[in-house]
Amino acid sequence: MDAKNMFATKVTYRLMRLEYLAGLLVVSVLFLTHIDRVRWLPAVVLFAYIDVIGYIPGAIAFHRSHGKQISRVYYVMYNIMHSMVTQTAVALIWIWIFGPEWALLVLPIHLFGDRALFGNFLKPFAVPFEPHEDPAFARFRGEIEARSQPAEVITAQGARTA
Repeated sequence: MDAKNMFATKVTYRLMRLEYLAGLLVVSVLFLTHIDRVRWLPAVVLFAYIDVIGYIPGAIAFHRSHGKQISRVYYVMYNIMHSMVTQTAVALIWIWIFGPEWALLVLPIHLFGDRALFGNFLKPFAVPFEPHEDPAFARFRGEIEARSQPAEVITAQGARTA
């Protein structure tokens, strides 16, 4: 993926998820190392509110729509709530009001977990709210991935073909 070709192949997508997995492991170790100092009510609320506001309403609307397009408002809500920028602002405001605390690590744990474990990134308007492969994208990905195959193939008889 680059600034002119904004798509990921299976390999680059897996590599992006692997990077988030590394981040998830780091923040999880920090969280677990200080688990005796975590205030659980703020931790649970901070972890859950992201999906309560950003995912659950859109998921309900999508399932009720029976596959039809849902309002872009749900996509915007999801993207705002699952944004590193938004959750950094939430953490900074929290620190300003209540002071720093280990419970705040649930914010990156949630976001990194979504990306690393479930493969969920921000949602573009052009695709269904819940993951469904677009036939046009499947064809496009097939064409792109075919380009990455070796130009020369050796047959079972040892002959080389182009």
